[in-house]
Amino acid sequence: MSTLRDLIASRTDLSSGTSEHLHRLAAEWQLLADLSFADLLLWAPAKDGEGFICLAQVRPTTGPTAYDDDQVGRVISGADAEHLTVAFTQGRIFREGDPVWHGATPARHEAVPVRRRDRSKVVAVVARDTNLSGTRSPSHLELNYLKTADYLVQMLTDGGFPPPLLPGEPTTAPRVGDGLIRIGRDGLVRYASPNALSAYRRMGVTGVLSGENLVELTRKLVNDASEADDAARRIASALAGGTPRRKEMEARGAVVLMRALPLRPDGEGAGALVLVRDVTEVRRLDRELVTKEATIREIHHRVKNNLQTVAALLRLQARRVGVPQARAALEESVRRVTSIALVHETLSRSSDESVAFDAIVDRVSSMAAEVAAAESRVTLRRDGSFGVLPSEIATPLVMVVNELVQNAVEHAYRPGEAGEVVVGVRREDDRLWVTVRDFGRGLPDTFRIDATHRLGLQIVRTLATGELRGDIDLRNHPDGGTEARLEFLIG
Repeated sequence: MSTLRDLIASRTDLSSGTSEHLHRLAAEWQLLADLSFADLLLWAPAKDGEGFICLAQVRPTTGPTAYDDDQVGRVISGADAEHLTVAFTQGRIFREGDPVWHGATPARHEAVPVRRRDRSKVVAVVARDTNLSGTRSPSHLELNYLKTADYLVQMLTDGGFPPPLLPGEPTTAPRVGDGLIRIGRDGLVRYASPNALSAYRRMGVTGVLSGENLVELTRKLVNDASEADDAARRIASALAGGTPRRKEMEARGAVVLMRALPLRPDGEGAGALVLVRDVTEVRRLDRELVTKEATIREIHHRVKNNLQTVAALLRLQARRVGVPQARAALEESVRRVTSIALVHETLSRSSDESVAFDAIVDRVSSMAAEVAAAESRVTLRRDGSFGVLPSEIATPLVMVVNELVQNAVEHAYRPGEAGEVVVGVRREDDRLWVTVRDFGRGLPDTFRIDATHRLGLQIVRTLATGELRGDIDLRNHPDGGTEARLEFLIG
């Protein structure tokens, strides 16, 4: 299915400015569809001059749809498009047609001319098509919804709807069903839906909202004085014709999201529409999540500190040991503990349980090069990117890479000999291939990784086949040197 932008570009002669206005309309018109209990279809003259093409469609969430099939891309002309032609050419709302049938569904057609905010010529038509199969006497709520919808329809004709887009503001909730309050030009509540009344009662209202001055009532409810003034200012701004940003109001432990829109049919102030949604539980869960994430980061920070303490103690012990083999074993332990600490250090700065692994590999390689600097002139580099890895993968993987890099630095080249070690990585979806390649003297012909007695390679094999559930191979490369190859699935 083509997008609105694609259809405008390929099937109409509408300008870029008009295109942006229609995109803004399509982002906001769910509100109008829900208030109208009707499908809204956006029509524009087709490029070939033969009829109108449907550019977009939205169904109501408050009532039955008039269309089972999607209408986007459909072209109509002649008698079928009479209501659209009248609205487009005469610039007025068309309401006088007889009901029509869409299959077995009777529907009432209205056509609303769409103008941009400069109130220039008509650029498109919105059809408001209502399913009449369940016609009955409307309730008090439905009557107020329809009255508010009529205000917005007139503003659509005048260019006053949709409201201008505020930079950085989302076009999401609250919606009509979350809670609706209509206030008159005097600021007094004319109607409040049951959900809106419930939201305000959670903030401390004990009576009804009808007849109350919503600006002053809201100012009294909100806990913080500056926040209360801000919330009241936004409602007052909508009454004056402005389009304020959404606002979260907090009172008595309840959090309510509020959005205020001006009602100005024919350019005259008729009050404002205030949509509210109780988001108390949502914010409570958000706070719990933030607290949990902060606790996890603190745990990683403490683990990192403890590991660094362990490494420092092992380093001190190594300096006191006179047996070279024992000193070497302690220094290897320091290196292994430090590599694990790097993962926890990264996780302590992360907002989730994942790490950008490239930086960790680069630091491990740098430490290996520093340790070997006194005996060789080996350089290390990384070829490819690991990307972001979950912590349960990162910890064993950094141990494996650390051991393989250290092994290559220490054993591939003779003391004083220059050389290079390359950590290569290739990632496709959830599969990762890691290689550690040197260009040194290679392995003995009898070498087998599953038969080695060296602790470092035993650690590599155990982690690769156990924790990572992958395959590890260490062999001579056909072009010289040694290559370790690790393959495993992420997750």
